[in-house]
Amino acid sequence: MLSRLADSLEKVLGPDAPRPAAAPAGFHASGFLGETLSFQIALQLEDGDPADGALRLELDGPLAEHAQISVVRRVPVSFPAPAPERADEHYLVTEPGEYPDLLEPVEDGRVRVGTGVWEALWIDVRVEDEAAAGEHELAVHLHAADASAAQPLASHRARIQIHPHRLPELSILNTHWLHADSLAVRYGVEVLSEEHWRLLEAYLAAARAMDVNSVLTPVWTPPLDTAVGHTRPTVQLVGIREDAPGQYSFDLSQLDRWLQICADAGFRALEMAHLFTQWGARCTPKIVVQTPQGPQERFGWHVEATDPAYRQLLEQLLPALRAHLDARWDGQVLWHISDEPGEEDLAPYEAARAQVTDLLEGAQVVDALSSFEYASRGLVDTPIVATNHVEPFLAAGRRPWVYYCVSQGKDVSNRFIALPSVRNRVLGRQLFVHGAPGFLHWGFNFWWAQHSLHAIDPFEDTCAGGAFPGGDPFAVYPGPDGTPWLSIRYRVLAQAMADHRALSLLASLAGADVATRLVDEGGTLTYSSFSYDVDAHLAARRAVDEEIVARLAIAGSENGR
Repeated sequence: MLSRLADSLEKVLGPDAPRPAAAPAGFHASGFLGETLSFQIALQLEDGDPADGALRLELDGPLAEHAQISVVRRVPVSFPAPAPERADEHYLVTEPGEYPDLLEPVEDGRVRVGTGVWEALWIDVRVEDEAAAGEHELAVHLHAADASAAQPLASHRARIQIHPHRLPELSILNTHWLHADSLAVRYGVEVLSEEHWRLLEAYLAAARAMDVNSVLTPVWTPPLDTAVGHTRPTVQLVGIREDAPGQYSFDLSQLDRWLQICADAGFRALEMAHLFTQWGARCTPKIVVQTPQGPQERFGWHVEATDPAYRQLLEQLLPALRAHLDARWDGQVLWHISDEPGEEDLAPYEAARAQVTDLLEGAQVVDALSSFEYASRGLVDTPIVATNHVEPFLAAGRRPWVYYCVSQGKDVSNRFIALPSVRNRVLGRQLFVHGAPGFLHWGFNFWWAQHSLHAIDPFEDTCAGGAFPGGDPFAVYPGPDGTPWLSIRYRVLAQAMADHRALSLLASLAGADVATRLVDEGGTLTYSSFSYDVDAHLAARRAVDEEIVARLAIAGSENGR
C-alpha cells in the first residue's frame, strides 16, 4: 500500500502519484473559527494487499471530534473540455473518462476503494469553539477493514492551525441558482409538498454553507434553460387567482414559508425569478392562474413579452409583491428582466424592460449580460458580466458583478471537473482585487439535460446530456434521504469565498492596498491571468491570516491600555 498526505487543491486522478501536500509554515491546513479546512489522504492499494480495497479509518487527536471523512469518488465526464480553440493548456484532462469530484460521506469509518490506482480520502475540519483553537495534529490511521491488529497499514499526521478569531460574513453577494424542480423530480415528490419543503430546506442550507447568500426565488417558474415551446415543472410560490376577467388576487403564504427558511439560514438577498424568457426577453414566463374552470397556464412561450394581458397582471402583481417583501423581508431584493441577452436582443430587451420600468421604480435590476451596450444605454442597473468579457467594463471604470459558466473555458477561472482546483479557488482573490460586488453561477443543482428536455442522473451524467463541460451544471449531488452530497468543487468554492472574507477583514484592519499586495501576484492578477502555483497560493492565504492575527493583537493591546 502506498499513501501520502495531499492538500485540498490536488485532484487525485488515479494513474499517477499525486503532488504531496503543500504546508506553508509547516501546516497542512490553517484558518479561523467556523472555517472548513480540508486535506486529503491519497492511497494506492494493490491486489493482494491486506486491505483488499476495504479499509477502516480512525482519527486521533484533539480535532478528531471536529473532523468528517469523505471518500472521493470518480464520476463520468463525457465532455471534459471545450474544443481546443476554446480551451487552453491548463486542463488536467481533455478526453472523456471518470474523474474525481463526488465527496461520499464516510459515516462508520469503513470504506471501500479501488485497487491499482490512486484514490483519495477527504478530511474536513471545522472548529467553532474558541477553546479548541491553536496548533494541533490530527492523525489518520488506515487499517484493513477485517483486521483486528492495532498496527495500521499506514498513518498520517496533519498539522492544523486554528486561529482564535472569526472571519466576517461575506461582504459581496454570491448566488448559485438552486433549481427547485430538480429536487422534486429527482426525489419523486410533489412540488411544494411537505417532502419537497424538507428537500428545499436541506439544499438551501447546503448552498448557504458554500457561502451562497443570495437565492433565486421561484415566485413563478423561472424561465431559464428551457427550450422554446417546452416547459419545466411548475414551481410557483405565488398563488394567483382570477376573480374577474383581468382582475387578480394573490396568495403569498407559500412565499412566506420560503422567506422564513431563507431568513433562518442567513441569506442576505432574494432574486425574483426573471420577468421574461431567457436569451432575448421575447416571451413571458410560465405563470399558472387559478380560474373557475381550474388552473390555466395563462402565460408562457405562447404569450409575447409586450402582450397587454401580461402588463395587466404585472400592474397588480408587482406592487403587491413588492409591498409584501418590504414588510416581510429585511434583506435585499433583486429583480431580473431576462438572462443572457445578446447584442441582437437589444430591442426586445428594451421593450420588455419598458413593460415594467414604472413598476420597478426604486428597485435594483440585475441581469447576466456581456454586451457593454446594455450598460452604456442604461438598460440594466447592475450588469453581471462574463469574466471573459469584463475588460471593457473595467476600462470604463466600472466594477461589475461577474459570472462564469459553459462559455468561460479559456484562460479565466472556472469550476469544471477537468480543471485544476486552484483555477476554481482563485476566484475569491480575483473578486476582491477587482472590487466585484457580486458573483453569479447558474447551476447549483441543475439535474437536467440541456434546455431541460429531460431529467438526468447526476451520478451518471455531469454534462447535462453532453452539452456542457463536466461540473458546469451542478455543484452538489442528490444523496439518499434528501441529503446533499458535496463535490470537491463545492468545497473549493467555499474556500474561495473564505479567502475573500479574510481579505476583507485585513482590508478593514490595514487598508485594501495591504490586503491586495499579498494576493495580486505582483500586480499581474486579472480575471484571465493568474498563477497555477498551489504552494504560492496557499502561502499567500497564510500570509493574509498572519497579518490579520498580528493586526488584531495590536488592536487588542491598544484597547487594553
